[in-house]
Parts: sequence; structure tokens; C-alpha cells
Amino acid sequence: MRILTASDHALLVEAADLDEAMRLNLAWSEVDGVVERIPGARTVLVRFDPLVISAADLADVLAATEIDTAHLPATGEVTVPVRYDGEDLGEAASLLGVSAAELVNRHLAADWNVAFSGFAPGFGYVVSSDPLFDVPRRSSPRTRVPAGSVALAGQFTGVYPRESPGGWQLIGRTDALMWDIDRDPPALLSPGTTVRFESVREQVVMSEDADDRADARRVTDRHAAAGAPDPGSPAQVAIATQIEIGTQVEIVRPSLQLLVQDAGRPGFAALGVSASGVADRRAMHEANRAVGNAPGAAVLESVGGVVLRFRGAGVAAVAGAVGSLELIDAGGVARRPAHGVPFATVDGDELTLGHPASGLRYVIAVRGGVAAEPALHSHASDTLAGLGPAPLAAGDVLRVGDSAPHPVEPETVPRTLPAPGDLVELEVTLGPRDDWFTPAALAGLTGQEWTVTPRSDRVGIRLDGAVPLKRSIGGELPSEGAVTGAIQVPPDGQPVLFLPDHPLTGGYPIIGALTDRSLDLAGQLPPGVRVRFIVKETS
Repeated sequence: MRILTASDHALLVEAADLDEAMRLNLAWSEVDGVVERIPGARTVLVRFDPLVISAADLADVLAATEIDTAHLPATGEVTVPVRYDGEDLGEAASLLGVSAAELVNRHLAADWNVAFSGFAPGFGYVVSSDPLFDVPRRSSPRTRVPAGSVALAGQFTGVYPRESPGGWQLIGRTDALMWDIDRDPPALLSPGTTVRFESVREQVVMSEDADDRADARRVTDRHAAAGAPDPGSPAQVAIATQIEIGTQVEIVRPSLQLLVQDAGRPGFAALGVSASGVADRRAMHEANRAVGNAPGAAVLESVGGVVLRFRGAGVAAVAGAVGSLELIDAGGVARRPAHGVPFATVDGDELTLGHPASGLRYVIAVRGGVAAEPALHSHASDTLAGLGPAPLAAGDVLRVGDSAPHPVEPETVPRTLPAPGDLVELEVTLGPRDDWFTPAALAGLTGQEWTVTPRSDRVGIRLDGAVPLKRSIGGELPSEGAVTGAIQVPPDGQPVLFLPDHPLTGGYPIIGALTDRSLDLAGQLPPGVRVRFIVKETS
């Protein structure tokens, strides 16, 4: 095996093939210091805690692994009904040198197994022993692939669990529900599952309960896409418009993006679920510390200005982005709370946060924490996966919890964040795929400035540089794991810097990754900021 640096808290292990990667992934389930493992087509990404084990010591442990050559354990069997009418069916057949009918027949006849999950919750990478299935991705990815699309890429079949961008070859569609948070496990195609595809011509009829859940999930997806909450979703039980019990926070005017966030949901990579969580962990800790909450209590994360109304008495604090803060009471009297300092609120107070003068994301904490319905033990809103509370809209009301184990902390340490036009330095480690790039590209990564473009979100920051990064190795990279902070380089050579809602796996080479201490600053970069990457010196 070959062990590569993926970041200062992750290693990427190259295996001989998919089978070995799956066996290694199982063998490392109880290694001290390993936080999470993300298997790929021929790799395993191993995230570790550097306070428990060093990268060098972990590499020695991984390299000494002896894998079990027995059959991999199966976790069950599912049948997926498919209408083989995909837009790319003819093109995929042509690429494979067979007719569309033969492609379908062999797809039906093959024995398929879910090798690993990634890209999105419920997206299983399903592989068979039929050598026919080795299909290149589309040269131009689609911006919208419908939920339920059955697709081919490389040696894999996959089913898109929800509408999303994608570059796989579409050969059909299914009405089977790929992801259901109330099911155990939530993913229909979980790793180790044996899959049989079944051809159908008419609409697939699901059980009444499954049909109801599918309809509800489609409504949720539509609301999430529109930036509004779903009034029938479980999360809306806690984010309701008329809750008259206890302290509450009402959304008077939302920002460009207003979300509930916490420390995220690590540990669910096997289901295709990324950790997500707040983009600026330091700001969350500062705001929670100010009001006496636990460090990871749920907060509000706001891109840009917002207006909130408090119902009942409480304590709040604002950290992260820096801008004007104004608190107006029910009688119209205004005061200006200090940034990062706790302030008391009474019934009817309205808090207005202006457009940030520096930074991008405000973090608003309330004493007791924001109370929202958890998904996989977290209140974090994952915008890519559609997990957690929906984006907040005007009229939504949030309950405030009652758990605040510490006294308020009035002292704060000023923090400088960048404004558009400022230059910031971000520390990176090179790898795991820096050898896919020319020497000039490696020099250009750190030798030139990159500008944060407006086409950025919680999935990733799209950067623009005068000289694109050119590859020395062509072709496709088999899907492999990626960390938050990874710098992925698509074919146009302009990097994408992954933020918390990034996909778990990807097929573009990653030239480097931010160090852990640079991640919070990355979450605060507004469009127009100039970035220079500095390579971390390794011992």
C-alpha cells in the first residue's frame, strides 16, 4: 500500500484494488486515535486525532496491517425496481460497444454489492464482477440530476437519493426511497448490501408508509431548494411559527442564509453523511462561552445581516463576522451591544445585525442553546445533504433550550477578520494528489494570489487565479474521500476549497488541504478576499 498525506489530521491509503480497500477499512475499525474512515474506489481516507496519535505512528500501524482474506460480510439484500429510460442509456451503451438492450440485460443479470457510500447520504457505490461496466463520466456534468436517477460511472452503479448536480451516465430511474432518516439503517444501499436490479415499465407502487415518506421528503427538498422551511417536516416541530412555551427567537428578516448549526455529526461516513457543522468553530465556542452554554450548543449561523425578535427574557451574544449590532426594545429605545459580549434580552427586543464590515458569517448564541429537532444526534443543517433543520425564513420561531451549565463570561478577545480586498494567508499541507500536477502548478498554488468568487457557499469556496493549475496526469481519478479544507482542482484548473457541507468523496484530484487551524478563517472569507496559500513545514 501507499500512504499519502491528506491533511494534518488525515492520511489517504492507496490499496491494490477495491476489494483490498474494503478489507483494510474493516481492519482499521478499532485503531486508537482513528476518528473516522472513508473508503473509496481504491483508497481509504483515515481521519485521526493528532493529540492521540501522530501521523507517522499511525502510518506505521496502518502499514503493518494484515488483512483478512475471507469473504467480506454481507449486511442484507435489496431489490431496486428500475425503468431503463435514462437520457444517457444509448451513449453509455455506445461507449461500452454494446446495444442498449444488452447493457440493460447485463445490468439486470449481474450480481451487485454496495462497496462504500459517499457523495451524499444514501448514495451507495454499487459494484459487480461483470467487466462490461467501466464507463467514463460525462465530459460536462449536469447541474441538476433528478432524485431516483440510476447512473453509471467507472465500475459503479449509483442511485441519486435527492436532486443534485452530477456527472454520471443516466440509464434509468427508480421510485425506491434511497434515504429515510426514520429507517434503520437510513440508507437503502448501505455498504455490504447485495443489490438486485429489476426492470419495470409502469410506475413503481410502494407501500403506503414509504410513499408518504417519499412525498414528505420531496416537499422537504423543494423547500430546502427555495430556502424556506417545510411546515410538515419533523424539524418544524421545534422550528414552528407559533410556540407559546418558554423563551423563543423569532425570525423577522432572514439573511442570505440563516441556519441552525452546532459541532456537526462526525462518525456517519459509512452512511455517506459528512460531519457538516458550523463553518467557524471558534466563533461558535466564543459565542457559547459568552452566554454560559456548552461549547457545542446549537447556534444560529447567518451569512449577512439579519433581524431577530426575542420572546421572553434571555441572554444572547454575537461572534464571528463583525458589523453593526443594534437592540431595540418594545418601546423603541435602542442600544448597541458589543461584539462577543453577552447582553440581556427581554420580551419584544429586536436585534438587527448589519451587513458585515469584515468576515462573512455571524454566529448568534442564546443562553440555553437553540432547540431544534436533531438528525443523527446533531442539530446542524447540512445544505448539501438536506439533513437537519431547513434554512430559516421570516416568521419562523425557534425554541430556546434550558441547558446552560456555566455562568456568562463578559470578557472577550478581539478578533480580526478579512474584508473584501484584504489579503489572507491560509496554511496548507500538500497532497494527497499533488503528484498529479505539473511543477509549475505546484509553484502556482502558493506563488500567486487567489480571489474568493461569489460562487461560493457552505459546500466550497470557488477560487479564481490568473494562472490555472495544470495537471501532469490525465484521465479520471477513482472516487476517494475528501476532508473539510481540501483543495480540489476541477478540469478548468481553478481550485475549489471544501467547507463543512462538502461531499465525502470526489473524483477530481486534491492538490492540498488546509491545516486545522486555518479552517475557521476559511469559513469567514467573503467574496473579493485575496488568498495566498502557505505550505506548512513538516518535521
